[in-house]
Amino acid sequence: MANVVTIEAEARARAGKGAARATRRAGMVPAVVYGAHQAPSLIALEPRAVLRELQRPGWQSRLYEIKTNGDATRALIRDVQFHPVSDAPQHVDFQRLAPGEPIRVAVPVRFENEGLSIGLKRGGVLNVVRHAVEVYCDPEQIPEVFTANLADLDFNDNVRWHDLKGTQHVRPAIIDRDFVVATVAPPTKALEAAAEPGAAAAAPGAAAPAAAAAAAAAPAAGGARAAAPERGGRSAGGGRGGRK
Repeated sequence: MANVVTIEAEARARAGKGAARATRRAGMVPAVVYGAHQAPSLIALEPRAVLRELQRPGWQSRLYEIKTNGDATRALIRDVQFHPVSDAPQHVDFQRLAPGEPIRVAVPVRFENEGLSIGLKRGGVLNVVRHAVEVYCDPEQIPEVFTANLADLDFNDNVRWHDLKGTQHVRPAIIDRDFVVATVAPPTKALEAAAEPGAAAAAPGAAAPAAAAAAAAAPAAGGARAAAPERGGRSAGGGRGGRK
């Protein structure tokens, strides 16, 4: 069962930009709760409570219980708007959850045993393709995190969807392939060293056609130089004869 975090909220009476600015001037963060075939609810949150949740990893898949005037609503944070200069949260969108209705969430991936990975110990780099994986699941069974074991990975080995732990009660949003989550890439110097023998072997083969082309071009150039005075003489003589 998913862990539920409780957030205290105050009801807001009015919607719109002016009302939201007034809420922020009062030291609160305006927010809205929508979904589950109900009318949106306007609320205001303590900034410290919002920042505390945003600073914890996995807030996009965390289940919240919003308490407003004695009523409790379960929801997920779907969007947060930030101030362009101070990065302070300006507005929060919550999606209300309907019991028994599957939802789409992004569950973070945690990588374990990096120190035991053969490829990483040899200087490789962990290339993370997906820091979080989107899945469908019941609201009461949202995983906090998926885990990936890197212990046996060498150069060019991958972590795929089927390798993740904690996926028992979910189905991935991508269903047409066993997609890659991360890969162990060899260091750049190792790739350059592997490419050098091939480049050296290709150099003699490329030099032979170049030498042959140069040799063939030399006589042609000499013939062109020898013929040039003859063309010049004919042109000059013809020109003088014409004027006479």
